[in-house]
Amino acid sequence: MKEYATFAGGCFWCMVAPFDQLPGISSIRSGYAKDEQITSEAKQESEYVEAVQIVWDPSHIMFEELLNLYWQQIDPTDSGGQFSDRGPSYRAIIFYHNEKQKEAAFDSKKKLAQSGRFKRPIVTPILPFSSFYEAEEQQQDYYRKNAFHYKLYKEGSGRTDFLTQHWPKDRSYLKKVLTPMQYFVTQENGTEPPFTNLYWNNKKQGIYVDLLTGEALFKTSDQLPSHTGWPIFKRPILYGNIKRVPAQHSTALKSKEGDNYLGLLLTEENSEYYQVNSAALRFIPKEKLKEEGYEDFLILF
Repeated sequence: MKEYATFAGGCFWCMVAPFDQLPGISSIRSGYAKDEQITSEAKQESEYVEAVQIVWDPSHIMFEELLNLYWQQIDPTDSGGQFSDRGPSYRAIIFYHNEKQKEAAFDSKKKLAQSGRFKRPIVTPILPFSSFYEAEEQQQDYYRKNAFHYKLYKEGSGRTDFLTQHWPKDRSYLKKVLTPMQYFVTQENGTEPPFTNLYWNNKKQGIYVDLLTGEALFKTSDQLPSHTGWPIFKRPILYGNIKRVPAQHSTALKSKEGDNYLGLLLTEENSEYYQVNSAALRFIPKEKLKEEGYEDFLILF
């Protein structure tokens, strides 16, 4: 059985990726949801708000879980838009499709208000769903198709800093979407077995991105022959996408945006090398860079 959930949370570019990682999600489409309760004055600007419509299987994930994740993507105290996007079309709204969703949404909003997480009142409206129409195809899955620009936009809008400040990451849901080895490596600072992992001896041209966030991390032209059994690189694509974290007798490497563990920084004869676990990476072949939204990186080859 499939159900629909419709959430407005400001720019719809930023509302797809968080839900895309969840189990039981059949599709997420960006578009415009009609706000039947918008004032007559505001109707002169727009009757619709940017939103995402999610098709999901309730046997895999509960609507309450979608609500919990929704609150963690928005500023629920802002009634005039979201972050740098202002105006009625960027308001945050929960649209319910049935009475069960309505009850769950109001209960979730009440619990958030009582939590004391925000100093100002929670003002996000909860309204009956009316209609939704999809945006142009170029707007769909924008975080994948235009990963570099998406990251710049999200950070520049103020959304990233706000969410980091108010919502320390709850990583428990990742156990549902990652393999045990991927979770062990990225979330528990683990190390996969050498020589049997995916990319330690990869010869294809392409780039490696963070498994969860899609941050561009390394390119194959910087990958060195490995005698240790793990992928080793001379340098990252962008130094700013890698965090160095001091650890006992070593320096750990983490992705900047995702804060996911990658591996270790090695030093040898005044040179630095990046030893990374394959389980923390996703490889995108050169011929698929444009298709997956990494066209800007073709210049590297």
